[in-house]
This record gives sequence, C-alpha cells and structure tokens, in this order.
Amino acid sequence: MEITKQTTMGDMLEYDRGIAVILMQSGMHCVGCPASIGESLEEACMVHGIDCDTVLNQIKEYLANK
Repeated sequence: MEITKQTTMGDMLEYDRGIAVILMQSGMHCVGCPASIGESLEEACMVHGIDCDTVLNQIKEYLANK
C-alpha cells in the first residue's frame, strides 16, 4: 500500500498499526477516535497544526525500514 496525504487515517492504521506510534509522537493523540478514521492524513495534520510532509516522510521511512 502506498501512503499519501490523501490516505485516510483508518486505512493507514488498518494497514499497519505501528503507524499509530508515529502519529501520536507527532501530536495526534486522537488516533483511536472514531471521528478521525475518515479523515485523510492531510486533513488530520491540518486540524492539529502539524506539517503533513514531515509526518508522511516519517511514515514512509518507518514502512521502508520495517
């Protein structure tokens, strides 16, 4: 699966639960919230004031080194 800014939080977490650690370390402590599941990574980052490119790169690095 290719993770992009448009990938929903639910799809990412279903693909690999380890991504939740990256999201939480970035400041998204609501990754288990039912409302966040349908949000894209970009939308979630915008709501939390987090740079989406940084988080996306961290996720891609995590998946590449798994």
